[in-house]
Amino acid sequence: MQSQNRFFDDLSKILNGLAGTMAGVGREAEASARERAKEWFGGMDFVSREEFEAVKEMAAKARAEADALKKRVDALEKGSGAPIKQPAAKPTATRKPAARKPASPKTAARKAPPSKKGG
Repeated sequence: MQSQNRFFDDLSKILNGLAGTMAGVGREAEASARERAKEWFGGMDFVSREEFEAVKEMAAKARAEADALKKRVDALEKGSGAPIKQPAAKPTATRKPAARKPASPKTAARKAPPSKKGG
């Protein structure tokens, strides 16, 4: 009788250990799969939920500000009676530097620092 109880005790210990090991293996597999999915999605330029929510909030604020500015412009236009013209965009011309003339011998002599004689 004693040997049967011992057999079942040992068997239950083995099964409990096996169940714990299998749970650990499952957690490890899940973590590994999650990491691979992150790498895969990261390569596809997806954004996280936090980043999306932050940009969404910024866009809502910008929209509200633009609407408020539009109302102000409309009120100013009504007050003056004439529509406010937008200033024309000035073309940005690239300015060429003036060509330098070679220095004449007289001006070169005047600009040259005095030489020190001696030594």
